[in-house]
Amino acid sequence: MSWRPQYRSSKFRNVYGKVASREHCFDGIPITKNVHDNHFCAVNARFLAIVTESAGGGSFLVIPLEQTGRIEPNYPKVCGHQGNVLDIKWNPFIENIIASCSEDTSARGCRCPPTPGVLLRGRSCTLGLSLLPPRGFNEVVIKERGCSGQPPCFPQVLIWNLDIGEPVKMIDCHTDVILCMSFNTDGSLLATSCKDKKLRVVEPRSGRVLQEASCKNHRVNRVVFLGSTKRLLTTGVSRWNTRQIALWDQEDLSMPLIEEEIDGLSGLLFPFYDADTHMLYLAGKGDGNIRYYEIGSEKPYLSYLMEFRSPAPQKGLGVMPKHGLDVSACEVFRFYKLITLKGLIEPISMIVPRRSETYQEDIYPMTPGTEPALTPDEWLSGVNRDPILMSLKEGYKKTSKMVFKAPVKEKKSVVVNGIDLLENVPPRTENELLRMFFRQQDEIRRLKDELSQKDIRIRQLQLELKNLRNSPKNN
Repeated sequence: MSWRPQYRSSKFRNVYGKVASREHCFDGIPITKNVHDNHFCAVNARFLAIVTESAGGGSFLVIPLEQTGRIEPNYPKVCGHQGNVLDIKWNPFIENIIASCSEDTSARGCRCPPTPGVLLRGRSCTLGLSLLPPRGFNEVVIKERGCSGQPPCFPQVLIWNLDIGEPVKMIDCHTDVILCMSFNTDGSLLATSCKDKKLRVVEPRSGRVLQEASCKNHRVNRVVFLGSTKRLLTTGVSRWNTRQIALWDQEDLSMPLIEEEIDGLSGLLFPFYDADTHMLYLAGKGDGNIRYYEIGSEKPYLSYLMEFRSPAPQKGLGVMPKHGLDVSACEVFRFYKLITLKGLIEPISMIVPRRSETYQEDIYPMTPGTEPALTPDEWLSGVNRDPILMSLKEGYKKTSKMVFKAPVKEKKSVVVNGIDLLENVPPRTENELLRMFFRQQDEIRRLKDELSQKDIRIRQLQLELKNLRNSPKNN
């Protein structure tokens, strides 16, 4: 009997990446030059947010998705932090609420268009990562990087309730800098990777460590839950300094199920998992390519599909939620690629080639929608519930009825020489001082013009009144 190679059938083996045309990209954006290991980009079905380079504090842009093309240099920015912005995340249930954290030891939640939001401030430690739980409502998870003060404090994970603007849970099982966090499907487990070379699965409500792995041969950087498969995928570096991925059973972290070396480059590997298609995308920081695999329930578990290649290196990638994809074009995933050298945000659509123009139910199963399955109080009480699913067949038209109201707190002020420093932040650089000076000059000229117009109007009214008094009818 002659030997025949094994052929694996897959509906996603011909998936290809399609770059948007130049007029559908976002150009002229001063993307941040910060080297923190985050994406500096967040996307939902309405807005695109990008962390920008700015002097005298951190800021980011919020751009409607339909406003493509070149962005004006004076486009309004969201400025609420005094230090560099390190991470931003959209609320998955309210599309105009965004969370941001910064080096200034604060995290903020604000509404777009920008309005006063809620300020989250804990200890005097740099906040490095924000994460919104997938099934809870009005909660945000903040990672503290720790500090070397007196006494020194270790990194912690704080869970905040945005309804009251207060922390409700604290996880302090880590001994070094926390590198990455990931929730499972129903928000009952939290996986973390740490600089102490350990991978942990934590019960977030109690802070109890359920599983822990000491990764000696595989130094973990990033971790992600693979949907409801009860598995974890990590990216990291092997002992020979080659980039590597590993698959783990979340109930037994003693040994990885598989380990696979990718290449010898030095950029950090970001994993993106699509639970609907069971596809895994790997994108390296500073690379121009995106590899994609299919995750299976049986060995070899991980099947290579194809690779998207581009000559421009990527600083970070934003991912569009499922309900924002173009279903008519058989689009199953969409990246927003940050190209720092060009100041360009480039959409990349991953498309399944199909000849039929009808709705493809096999590649668009029921997907998590925009309605939360739990309230903060229910989640804190220990309730676990699967996400509320929605269909993409009729397109995404339903809007969330949830309303976010920032908690009201007492207003604090720091008055020096009759000036409130919290309301009027003084300029920190010469350029800021000049901008403020010219802005005040323009305001003075506008007020003078307005005053002169009012004087002319007053004289006209006085003249009319005098004429009325001297008219024959009044006599």
